[in-house]
Amino acid sequence: MRDVVIVGGGPAGSTTALALAAAAPELASRVVVLEKARYPREKPCAGALGARGDRLLRELGVDVDVPGAPIDGMSFRGMGGAEVMAAPGRIGRVVRRLEFDAALARAVQARGIEVREGVRVDSVSDDGAGAVLATSAGPVRARVVVGCDGVGSVVRRALGLGAGHLRAQVVEVDTEPVPGDPDRSLLHFDASDATLPGYAWDFPTVVDGRPLVCRGVYRLKLDGDRGDDGRDVTALLAARLRRQGIDPSRGKNKRYAERGFEPATCLARGALMLVGEAAGIDPVTGEGIAQAIEYGVLAGRFLARHLGRDDVPPVVRWNDEVAASRLARDLRIRTRFVRLFYGPSRAQVERFLLETPDALYVGGQHFAAQPYDWLKLGEVLARGAAELLGVRIGEALAR
Repeated sequence: MRDVVIVGGGPAGSTTALALAAAAPELASRVVVLEKARYPREKPCAGALGARGDRLLRELGVDVDVPGAPIDGMSFRGMGGAEVMAAPGRIGRVVRRLEFDAALARAVQARGIEVREGVRVDSVSDDGAGAVLATSAGPVRARVVVGCDGVGSVVRRALGLGAGHLRAQVVEVDTEPVPGDPDRSLLHFDASDATLPGYAWDFPTVVDGRPLVCRGVYRLKLDGDRGDDGRDVTALLAARLRRQGIDPSRGKNKRYAERGFEPATCLARGALMLVGEAAGIDPVTGEGIAQAIEYGVLAGRFLARHLGRDDVPPVVRWNDEVAASRLARDLRIRTRFVRLFYGPSRAQVERFLLETPDALYVGGQHFAAQPYDWLKLGEVLARGAAELLGVRIGEALAR
């Protein structure tokens, strides 16, 4: 029996293993990471990694040195076509998960933790004394199973949880740069399509040493939205590429789904716990890499504290651990923001963003975990509160 089986070898799973080994090195040999693919494996993802994530990894003694595009700021285009940008300095980088995840897995192995590639987990059952995993390599027993297996999580299903209410369909493609592209040092978000509950993006990237642009469409599907308006994300991306002067047939589309964080979701029961996108990430933008890393740091340290017991560790406390964390506070705010930004008040929210460049500036600082410019933050909060009050008054009068 293993003390801990981590299902999924992406940033959440690898960071959980690294944080556990850092906090309790003696436990490293009793942990295994199961990854269904073999590294380097393709993983569709826009690749924006906030400097917060790299900082957390460095605190664990890990420096993931892979090719990437450095990012100094963000730009935003609203429904009327107006744009705003802010560049608070180095806020992160764009990486390719093909390379990033493989390098992170090698760091896990260097800490003495076994990473088993090509092992698919088909089901997980909790028998009261731990858990049994049915895998493509045979059964595996564990005191604790950590589900870091993303949006299609097997561990999440074993907990009896559905897909969730906040889901997104996403498609992306890497293309050559074209005239009119934003500055390569910026993450560009385009919310100019007023009918789209989401946005398009243009992020700089590096593929096989070539400077390219990752372009995509993120469409949030709220509970009850079946997405039957005929506007599929692939068609939306193709139309946008044509407007940019790009032939859609020349690139390889990569389509995937994402799951947003929902505060009421039970993240642990019995011997099973969820980490990373299996638990939920930012539903507004779909940002997930740095959040997966932060989840993993929390989980690894949590397990290190509780694995010394002779019985099954009380992983149900993971719910409280997450709820009290900085990460969950941040995600709760973003979850509340979903219906504000993608609902009837969208025009007012966009006007606030376009008229308040400091909001984007502070957002970039947050993405990077930079020290805030407190004067800018205070002004943003004051203007945001006034704008929100105006929205609420307008809604009340409309009723």
